[in-house]
Amino acid sequence: MVIGYFNGEFIPVEQAVIPIDERGHQFGDGVYEVIRVYNGKPFMLDEHIERLIKSGEAIKLRMEKTAEELQQIIHEAVQKSQLNNCDVYIQVTRGIATRKHLFPDAPVSITMTVRPMQVTEETEREKGKTAIFHEDERWTNCYIKSLNLLPNILAKQTAQEAGCYEAILVKDGFVTEGTSSNVYLVKDDSIYTTPLSKQILPGITRMAVKECAEKLGIPFIEKHFTPDELLQADEVFITSTTNEIMPIVRIDESVIQDGSAGKLTTALFEKFKESIDIVQPI
Repeated sequence: MVIGYFNGEFIPVEQAVIPIDERGHQFGDGVYEVIRVYNGKPFMLDEHIERLIKSGEAIKLRMEKTAEELQQIIHEAVQKSQLNNCDVYIQVTRGIATRKHLFPDAPVSITMTVRPMQVTEETEREKGKTAIFHEDERWTNCYIKSLNLLPNILAKQTAQEAGCYEAILVKDGFVTEGTSSNVYLVKDDSIYTTPLSKQILPGITRMAVKECAEKLGIPFIEKHFTPDELLQADEVFITSTTNEIMPIVRIDESVIQDGSAGKLTTALFEKFKESIDIVQPI
């Protein structure tokens, strides 16, 4: 069943709990993570919590709970949901206080939902997804997983209205990432992706892909590339917690090679699934 959590209490998700003066609601003043649970075990939970804490530090947010305490809340929520395969969304904001820009003297606010996993059918993954190029109009600190996602939403909506799945963002002539994903190209049996910087999110699935590539003996190269180079790739794929590894077969009007999921992308996903199978129920 779907589980909600608000500041220490597990609640039905339809229950109204967010006060008007909640700073996440008023300012987007907070950070979040999305964690996938396979076979009852949150995948790469340590890495997700570490990123959550670092995002909090980057916006001067006192997390107040330790990594271990945050993990325990997530484990308890998953157990209460009775869902073996699910998606956990956890959000930490600067709390509940009268609306003003300066930081309040208030405890942080933690909310969370646990919902059934949104599964991508294998036939859909084999078919691949389409994308558009879109100007990267976000702020300069995209390494922070903050609640301020309006530019991402607008770009994603533009992609949807164009009949596509994702918008691949471009800044100063180079690809940065997707609206909710990291972007990769395959060329001559090597994987290329944008180097980590403040301009992109350090994806947790990106870390997993790098490990999978190393196990398969595939070069994983962090290098800036242009939209034209992406269009000339042998394969293109994106990654995120909910997408896992997703082939991109067309961008705007340009088909990537033969318009199907590439062999290397498929091999990576098979290796990724092996890492999931290692995860045992809690």
